Amino acid sequence: MESLVQASPKNSPKTHHHGGHHDDQNCPTLITINNNPSTQLSNKDKRSMPLLVINYLCLFIGSVSSSLLSKYYFIHKGSSIWVSTWVQCAGFPLLLPFVFTPYYLLNSTQRKPFSHFTPKILTLSIFIGLMLGLNNFLFSWGNSYLPVSTSSLLLSSQLVFNLILSVIIVKQKITFSNLNCVILLTISSVLLALGSSHDKPPGLTRGKYFLGFFSTIGAGLLFALYLPVMEKIYSKVYCYAMVIEMQLVMQVSATALATLGMALNGAFREMKVESKVFDKGQSIYWVTVLCNVVTWQLCFMGTAGMVFLTSSLTGGICMTALMGMNVLGGVLVYGDEFGGVKVVSTLLCGWGFCSYAYGIYMNTKLGKEDDGDKDKEDTHQGTEMGVRSVNDSSV
Repeated sequence: MESLVQASPKNSPKTHHHGGHHDDQNCPTLITINNNPSTQLSNKDKRSMPLLVINYLCLFIGSVSSSLLSKYYFIHKGSSIWVSTWVQCAGFPLLLPFVFTPYYLLNSTQRKPFSHFTPKILTLSIFIGLMLGLNNFLFSWGNSYLPVSTSSLLLSSQLVFNLILSVIIVKQKITFSNLNCVILLTISSVLLALGSSHDKPPGLTRGKYFLGFFSTIGAGLLFALYLPVMEKIYSKVYCYAMVIEMQLVMQVSATALATLGMALNGAFREMKVESKVFDKGQSIYWVTVLCNVVTWQLCFMGTAGMVFLTSSLTGGICMTALMGMNVLGGVLVYGDEFGGVKVVSTLLCGWGFCSYAYGIYMNTKLGKEDDGDKDKEDTHQGTEMGVRSVNDSSV
């Protein structure tokens, strides 16, 4: 797991974002400037690992829980597209304590919240938030019209889009490990979709099918674009606190878009009606909605942290790999069938993720050995120069 921090040496938040404006020693930056490359690597490992573990746990818990809760919502007669869209971003108040508490209550940092937010970063955060809101709507729209199998099959293509766009936008290098992982995870998702081909909703018309088809394709493309674009923007962000602040602005923008849509379409009144017809009762309905809000926020915050600490491709791979966990969650919680196709899909998913992690580990190990050899060479050259200077002075 430790090697994932170094998955993308080019990822600038770890290296070159410490500009002249970095005057706050209490801001949780990821690496301390030092002339020794091996010391920089060590500092980065020590300071990034806790954040990486926390963010991956948020992504893991958020992804699996939101998937199970969304299924629970639709199983028990929840059907609103706008409610499904709104819960994906309405949890932004959960980020407020992490933004304001360290400075105003704990006095643990000298950096005021949003103090290094430039107009450009603010504008980009708002724009990407609106794009994320549109992605949420397309995702919910596609899920409401398409069978689970078709939706999973189309969404699996986002990892391929992610790899292509990462190469174009952030100059991601294509290696055997990441290409092999993308292929295996895509095959795993396709098998998973084919294994769920019996999940076709009743009364699905041709028009609704094509509407759901293009909505899901659009959601996959937007999210595949979102990840490398965020990696590009994070190259100008010098500490994790700013990542949380950007996430807050983005989620507020997405919530504003979803709230506007809900107000125009009467979805708030629809929630009251849904709560009355919900199989498990009104109180359980509101608890389900609230838990959905929390888990989706964990999922998005974990994704943002993974992109900042590693790379957009690693974030996309981790999210796709969790599809296997979603399958196991469905088996354990809802008693879904776990036939041969799903077993093979889950094994391919684990194989792809492990091969990617092993590839990163080997690259990191080789990088450390190269740095060690370079340090020894520099030390040897320095010793020779010292000997020469002593001999010259004695002469």
